[in-house]
Amino acid sequence: MSNTLTITNDLAEQLEPYQSQVSEILELGIREWQARGETGFSGIREVLEKLATLPDPSEILELRPTPAFQERIDTLLEKSRSAGLTAAERREWDQVEYVEHLVRMAKLSATRKLSRVGT
Repeated sequence: MSNTLTITNDLAEQLEPYQSQVSEILELGIREWQARGETGFSGIREVLEKLATLPDPSEILELRPTPAFQERIDTLLEKSRSAGLTAAERREWDQVEYVEHLVRMAKLSATRKLSRVGT
């Protein structure tokens, strides 16, 4: 399928170096646009924003997903076990796994810091 899209000259100039990647750029932009209201991205954003504040080690150890984010995680996990995930859900799940990895690393670091303080 081929479509014609009318864009401003300024945008056309910005896209010029990326002509071969315009479809990917649009797909990424659409996903990000759609994600604005999705709880999965919201939950990930909240975790990353908390870590970005460089909280105390005890605060890091207390980090938990919000109920809405945990519900989304549970939904994706169940769907992956039964019907399988769509491509978009798979990308979301990959993001969840990556953030979980970051949180585990932060919690390990926090535990080490707290154990040094206690010795």
